[in-house]
Amino acid sequence: MAEVVLRARLAAAGLDGRVVVDSAGTGDWHVGDRMHRGSRSQLAARGYDGSAHRARQFGAAWLAERDLILAMDTSNLATLRTLAADTDTDSGPEHRIRLFSQAAGLGEADVPDPYGSDGEEFARVLDILESGMANLVDQLRNLLETRAAGR
Repeated sequence: MAEVVLRARLAAAGLDGRVVVDSAGTGDWHVGDRMHRGSRSQLAARGYDGSAHRARQFGAAWLAERDLILAMDTSNLATLRTLAADTDTDSGPEHRIRLFSQAAGLGEADVPDPYGSDGEEFARVLDILESGMANLVDQLRNLLETRAAGR
């Protein structure tokens, strides 16, 4: 859901195409699968289209290629930081791996995984994502403006 919401918010802010957005899990449980129907349903109810999304697994090579890597919960954050520590790279990705809620100005809470829950839980997670994306898009806009100005 997060990727779909972020892409839509970036497009609405006029930043479409200026930020590369990916989504992947740390495990391989659902690789290739469509987004959970609960997620698709909640997204569709709010005007988003999650039909093209397919599950992927985060790869170690991504560490050197991404400016910011956001984990939805502390368990995935730890997994990503361990992967970064175990990866022989000079890019220093550890400081770029952050908890979504922290990066989005929502404190330090995990974004709950609604898998296996009812529609209300998917809606609650979407509320969290929409709230955080507004802050995240503002930060990305400021970063792009700063970079464009050569500061």
